[in-house]
Amino acid sequence: MARWAAAGVIGQIRDALASRIRREMGKGPRAVATVIDSQSVKAAETVGRDSRGYDAGKKINGRKRHIVVDTRGLPLLVMVTPADLHDSAAAKEVLFRLRLMHPEITIVWADSAYAGKLVDWAKQHLNLTIKPVSRPKDASGFVVLPRRWVVERSLAWMMHARRHARDYERLVQHSETLITWAAITLMTRRLARKGATPSWPRNPAPAGG
Repeated sequence: MARWAAAGVIGQIRDALASRIRREMGKGPRAVATVIDSQSVKAAETVGRDSRGYDAGKKINGRKRHIVVDTRGLPLLVMVTPADLHDSAAAKEVLFRLRLMHPEITIVWADSAYAGKLVDWAKQHLNLTIKPVSRPKDASGFVVLPRRWVVERSLAWMMHARRHARDYERLVQHSETLITWAAITLMTRRLARKGATPSWPRNPAPAGG
């Protein structure tokens, strides 16, 4: 696993599968619009202090998974950090990697944690447009938010792999690889399931997808 990840093989598998699924949906092989979000999870004792932290908002001692997907929920990038690193701080590294890997991307949908100075920084340095989607002020309880629900659903799907209920990996690189592999598993099942209801939706994507 480590050798494949270091050689870029797992990333190539992920991108090849995502491109094939997009073509089956009648889309171009590469996305230009994406969605970003993060998820904090508890870390096991195997995770050292140097790569874990306390997320005061979620009350979780562990790591944070930052994920970027296209508007269909197909994964493009995963980055793992200590849970105490704020989304806006981690986003600079995430978006920089995203720009290097996918120069065709122009729009990134995100929650309000990515608003503010990050919007100007991304536009100036990476030529990326961040479009924050805020929760309605009068909303209570669970609310399905435009655009953001796609990445939240992808995170939920990857949590179906029981290993990801908490982070056990000593190295963040291994954690990133295993999360990507969970996404690869979902995509291979989607492609292999002929005539059955697909995991990835087929309804038309929003403009710019």
